[in-house]
Amino acid sequence: MKILIAEDDNRLRKNIVHIIQKENHQVDSVENGQDALDYTLFEQYDLLILDWMMPELSGIDVCLEVRERGFSGGILMLTARDDSSDIIKGLDAGADDYLVKPFKMDELLARIRAILRRKEKAFEQVIQIGNLILHLDSRTLIHGGNKIALTRNEFLLLEYLFINKGIVLTREQICSHVWGYDHDTTNNNLDALVKLVRKKIDDGHEKSIIENVRGIGYKVREPNV
Repeated sequence: MKILIAEDDNRLRKNIVHIIQKENHQVDSVENGQDALDYTLFEQYDLLILDWMMPELSGIDVCLEVRERGFSGGILMLTARDDSSDIIKGLDAGADDYLVKPFKMDELLARIRAILRRKEKAFEQVIQIGNLILHLDSRTLIHGGNKIALTRNEFLLLEYLFINKGIVLTREQICSHVWGYDHDTTNNNLDALVKLVRKKIDDGHEKSIIENVRGIGYKVREPNV
């Protein structure tokens, strides 16, 4: 794997380069955000490790710019900021994960492995169940060859159920995925959302592929199962 590290702390940057090279990855390193952005124009990277606060361009600025250009590799933010609003800002900018300083190198390597595993899994990009094809990268649903419009919450519900096909998910798990961990929603909200999605995907079949598991939650099943 080829990794770019952008960190203005020379000692930390050299330590990160050393530990990642020991894992047999190719590594480039820079000390400011502008150089990081320039490097991505001429090299293909599997992962960017970006310090939040850097000279010339911040890690957030670099993250936003490379995602806008279509970079699909992993992005890990390094930050001294541990406020939830800052973390959300980084993730919304396109980062896959974040690590708060100071951190242990073992934890850094674990985060890198996790991001690279996710990026390598083709099934996470396209999942097919029956005549339904869910594209996770573009957030689109194809039903019998036709594109079906989905709201944000409808997509998040299908995404979670499709990824966990055949697994019973609790109401709390589903609500947390769709509305967030601090959600203030009721069972009625979830049931209403499921009803809307069923209307779009079930072709009027008596048995929906979204199965209600009484007293627990929902699961998605293969048609005719």
